[in-house]
Amino acid sequence: MSVDRVVLAAPRGFCAGVEKAIKALDWMTRVFAPPVYCYHEIVHNQFVVDHFRSLGVTFVDDVAEVPPGAPVMLSAHGSAPSVIEAARRSGATVVDAVCPLVTKVHHELKVRARKGYTVLYVGHEGHEEAVGTMAVAPASVHLVQTVEDLDALGAIQGPLALLSQTTLSLDEWHDIRDDAAQRFPDIWMPNRSDLCFATTNRQAALRAIAGRADAVIVIGSANSSNTVALTEVARAAGCERVLRINGAHDLPDDLTGTVAVTAGASAPESIVNDVLDVLDPRDGVEVHAETVEDEYFPPPPELREILRTLVALVDLITLTPTTSGFDGEVDRAFTAAQVLLTSTRRR
Repeated sequence: MSVDRVVLAAPRGFCAGVEKAIKALDWMTRVFAPPVYCYHEIVHNQFVVDHFRSLGVTFVDDVAEVPPGAPVMLSAHGSAPSVIEAARRSGATVVDAVCPLVTKVHHELKVRARKGYTVLYVGHEGHEEAVGTMAVAPASVHLVQTVEDLDALGAIQGPLALLSQTTLSLDEWHDIRDDAAQRFPDIWMPNRSDLCFATTNRQAALRAIAGRADAVIVIGSANSSNTVALTEVARAAGCERVLRINGAHDLPDDLTGTVAVTAGASAPESIVNDVLDVLDPRDGVEVHAETVEDEYFPPPPELREILRTLVALVDLITLTPTTSGFDGEVDRAFTAAQVLLTSTRRR
């Protein structure tokens, strides 16, 4: 391998929703004795999932697998209302780590369905976010994956609304949105796109550098929709060699020239650093910063209540009250990256 220069996209890696979910599940492993259960992968990254398995987390694809009364976390991708209800009926402590941006789409779908709209939902069949969102109002929603799917709708009756999965590529969304607007001039759309700002930012940063790279490396798992979207962005920007990798061990040994590097929203920065070490560019690493993200999502409300109760109990037992209990500053004081560095932590 003879890499001259690495151009590193910024922002990259963990978004605010992933930060929230990883830290929330870490709190769960500290508060409850194992096993803690998680419905679906907490985020779509094998390194993250393996980390939590090492701490006693059991991942399930059916909440019926969770023993009655056991603590369970619902993943960042959002869950169907029936899943949330079933988990709560079991008597379990249920903490929903859904990303607030996904919650916004759930709310939009619920409101539009209640007003009599037929909702065209742009998303990927089988993806957890799409499954959970469409389950909010299944009788009122049609999945649209391509422009051809709009053809199949025929003379569908209005009123119509258009919503989307948050992790789509901008190009994918724009093509379908523009076609839908032309076919259905009165179709309702939200004032702001449903696309996640972090997904959009990562795509913009990569689009700015991919065209001048001999190869683009996208770090992230194959089942991560926003990671796959980044590979599509790189190809559309004109790079002929685009590689999605899970980690440094997947790097080919024939990379040369200028290599652009980015990471999906659920890929840890530690893996990015490992990749940079292996690439070892002769002329160093250039960081291309498209924008700066400083968003913070607090822990899920159910978890905040649990932590406040624990702080109050400690205050009572020790007779040394804290200044403000659990007010979120404790959660702000550490990052998801720091959580993942504690893989050797044991009870």
